[in-house]
Amino acid sequence: MEKVRIGAVVAEFNYDITQMMLKLAEEHAKFLGSEITKVVPVPGVFDMPLAIKKLLEDDKIDAVITLGAVIEGATDHDQIVAQHASRKIADLALEYDKPVALGISGPSMTRLEAHQRVDYAKRAVEAAVKMYRRLNKL
Repeated sequence: MEKVRIGAVVAEFNYDITQMMLKLAEEHAKFLGSEITKVVPVPGVFDMPLAIKKLLEDDKIDAVITLGAVIEGATDHDQIVAQHASRKIADLALEYDKPVALGISGPSMTRLEAHQRVDYAKRAVEAAVKMYRRLNKL
């Protein structure tokens, strides 16, 4: 089975959570016979699209995963960040014909809920690998 080369874009905001997510993602990629070959840290989830685009332009990257946690605050800021980032992330996958998997938890969650959802990283890796392999069969 072909090794899928994955790029990871990781939010630094909520660093304690996103670093656990990255560790899980790396372990799960290895378990699936793939590898995270490039990690790009970005300040927050809203800042991900440009880094994702740069990874998608790289011929040595087959798929991209996004890792972040959007935690509820006093305003609706978390809703806006998650909605706009996820929309642009989906657009980039279509524009570049490469899988981009959403490993972002939230919005509307507490810090405790974010810790409980670090496994979203494994789901993102799983989705990226499956999509890459399935699309290559078309």
